[in-house]
Amino acid sequence: MRFVMIAAVVMTNLAGAARADVAEGLALLQQGDASQASAQFAAAFEAGDAAGAFWLGRMFELGIGAAPDPMRAANLYAAAAEGGDPAGQLRLGLMYHEGTVLLRDYVEGSRLICAAAEGGLAEAQVACGLAHEAGRGVDADSLRAEGLWQSAAEAGNVAAMNLLGAAALRSEDVATARNWFARSADAGNAVGMVETARLLEAADEPDLIEAYALASLAVVRAHPEAGVLRDRIEGQLTATEVTQAQARARDWTQNQMQAAD
Repeated sequence: MRFVMIAAVVMTNLAGAARADVAEGLALLQQGDASQASAQFAAAFEAGDAAGAFWLGRMFELGIGAAPDPMRAANLYAAAAEGGDPAGQLRLGLMYHEGTVLLRDYVEGSRLICAAAEGGLAEAQVACGLAHEAGRGVDADSLRAEGLWQSAAEAGNVAAMNLLGAAALRSEDVATARNWFARSADAGNAVGMVETARLLEAADEPDLIEAYALASLAVVRAHPEAGVLRDRIEGQLTATEVTQAQARARDWTQNQMQAAD
């Protein structure tokens, strides 16, 4: 059941107040004031913003300001989902998929996740795509999965980029795979870095210096396979090339730090 307001003017006023409450609640959370944050989220929900229930649920699930209470969190996610909040739909759907707090139910879980995807939430588009890829609670449909990942990737979701890269590799479309993994790597994702490095190493005209730099960057991001890859590539380089590759990795890091500033 969605929230229904009697008059458009009332709806506009309440929605504006509710958004302010959620924003204030998030700011208070960042400041470490869990008590006042929860009060703001509750006020937002009472004013008609289902996102308030979602954030209250997150606090109870993670134990912020109180002992963790996953079932209470699930009830709040259900309230958020009923109010049409995509984040609440996604988290409740994932709980149904996980089957630890709620009874596992792939059909209901995927219904909620894919509803959130339709609402434009990139993380939900990734999860809905995975459900379609596996046929988990929905029809198996790899084309539908890739379409959802495409939407998420265009919104900047690196998990979707990596999934599209992997799908392209399965189809032996190396050029497309390299494009998606490179975009993920550019965003600082270790998986994208490792996969791009592997493709650069295996190319007809290898770029081992770039591959080494990417593998090195993935190592410090704790990718479990990056160290072996970096060391293997290093064995194919001259001492001068290793120095160049290490400088390239340092330059990449410096550029990212400057961009962040």
